[in-house]
Amino acid sequence: MKMRLIMTMLIFGSIGIFVKKIELSSSEIAFLRGVIGSIFLLLASFIVKHKTSFKALKKNAILLLLSGAAIGFNWIFLFEAYRYTTISNATISYYFAPIFVMMLAPWVLKEKLTSVKVVCIISAMVGLFLIVNPGAGNTSGSQNHVVGVFYGLLAAAFYASIVLMNKFIKNLSGFETTLVQLMVAAIVLFPYIWWQGHLNFADLNTTSIIYILILGIVHTGLGYFLYFTSIKELKGQTIAVLSYIDPISAVIIAAIFLSEGMSLIQMIGGVLVLGATFLSEKLELKIAKKGQTPTPSP
Repeated sequence: MKMRLIMTMLIFGSIGIFVKKIELSSSEIAFLRGVIGSIFLLLASFIVKHKTSFKALKKNAILLLLSGAAIGFNWIFLFEAYRYTTISNATISYYFAPIFVMMLAPWVLKEKLTSVKVVCIISAMVGLFLIVNPGAGNTSGSQNHVVGVFYGLLAAAFYASIVLMNKFIKNLSGFETTLVQLMVAAIVLFPYIWWQGHLNFADLNTTSIIYILILGIVHTGLGYFLYFTSIKELKGQTIAVLSYIDPISAVIIAAIFLSEGMSLIQMIGGVLVLGATFLSEKLELKIAKKGQTPTPSP
């Protein structure tokens, strides 16, 4: 099961390089990802004969609709982050999501904001400042790193909202919840891209078609299926530790295939952000209800 989860994290870590190769807008990519991914998971549920409680779906309908819409816009902003900055910067800023959860928890979940949590929040903010690194020149070629990191933070904020909403969803497995959310994401994004005038896929080249199929089938459908089938027999602490293969592999893959690098200061910033999020997730595991299914990312 550990190897399956590691494989899943490596799949998630390679998303950025595929998105960068697709000649479509971020909203179009997000829409097609939702459509292809939900079809794959729907077929998988039939193959494994997974039965869903429609009564539970009805009871959680509002939360599923809101969280599904949040997934769609979460993807849009993450893909925009990939376009404006390096995959490393986008990924690390996206991993600010647990910090947002920690900041909102006192109001949404009525959890106490301890001194350790405050230290995590401050450390993450300092790390983010070092990543943006105002004095090092934040615009290079077609990239604007400040804008890219900002989009990464918006994606993180939407992901944090999904995590918080999922805590209130009852009597549905993580697989069922994610399947419905992907379908909702596609349904919500359809009128959005229609309004934006981005419904013409006729000019897609072969390369983009191949990459969008890989993104939908491998990175979404297969990735989420492997995730939920691997975490069943793993402890929460193990899942939390192995989940950091995702951002680390994203940085390494981007360095190998796209020749993207990070300065020493940015590396320190990345360590601060990921270290703070790791500690925040350890704290979350201590207060989480037994049996609660983690929310997959990205």
